[in-house]
Amino acid sequence: MTPHHTGAPRVWDIILPVKDTRLAKTRLASFSQPHRAALALAFALDAASAALGCPQVRRVLAVTNDTAAGHALAGIGVEVIPDRPDAGLNPAVAHGAAVLRRRDPMSRVAAMCGDLPALQAADLTTVFFRAKELPHWFVADAAGTGTTMLAAGPQAELGLAFGPGSRDRHRGLGAVEIVSKGIPHDLARLRRDVDTLEDLSDARRLGVGGYTDATLVDIEAA
Repeated sequence: MTPHHTGAPRVWDIILPVKDTRLAKTRLASFSQPHRAALALAFALDAASAALGCPQVRRVLAVTNDTAAGHALAGIGVEVIPDRPDAGLNPAVAHGAAVLRRRDPMSRVAAMCGDLPALQAADLTTVFFRAKELPHWFVADAAGTGTTMLAAGPQAELGLAFGPGSRDRHRGLGAVEIVSKGIPHDLARLRRDVDTLEDLSDARRLGVGGYTDATLVDIEAA
C-alpha cells in the first residue's frame, strides 16, 4: 500500500539535470530531431511536475544550459541554475548539490533523471517513506543496471557515479538500493527512464504525464 502522509514535512530538495534537449534522445531514432527535442523537454516537465506535487519535496532545482528548457521549467515552478559548460551529468548534479548545501547544510538532496515521463508524485512519497532515515540510497533503472534516483541525507555525500553500470558503482560506494516489494507497478514509474522506442512504449503502458501525452498526440497528428 502506498503511504499518503498528507501532513509530512517538505524536507527533500530534488536536483534535475537537464541535457540540451536539441542533442537529447538520439536513440529515439524514428522521430525527427525537433520531435526528439520536444519529447526530451516533455519528459523533464512531467518528471519535474511529479516532484513539485510530492508533499515531501521542498524545491526542485534544474541544472541546465538549455535556455528554452530552463524557461519552460521555471514556468511550472522549478528553480533553474546554469550548468557548467560541457561538464557532463555527474558534475551537473554535483554543482546542484553544492548550491543546495550552501543554502542549507542539513538539506536532504536527491538527484533524479529528467527522462521519467510516467513518474507520479505518489511514487516519490513511496520511495521517501521506504528510505526513511537512510543516509545514502538509490533506485535502479528498469533495466537493472543504471540509476534513476540517488539521494543523501543531511551531511551525507551523494557519491555520484551516474552512467552505464551505475547501479553496481553506487552500491559499491555504500548507497542502499530501494527495491520493489513486488506489488504491481511498485516503483515501476520511478524506474522507467526512456531512451529507446521500447522504453517509450513501456512508459505509455504505465501512463505518461500530461506534457508527454500532449507532445505525442501532436507528433502523431503531424
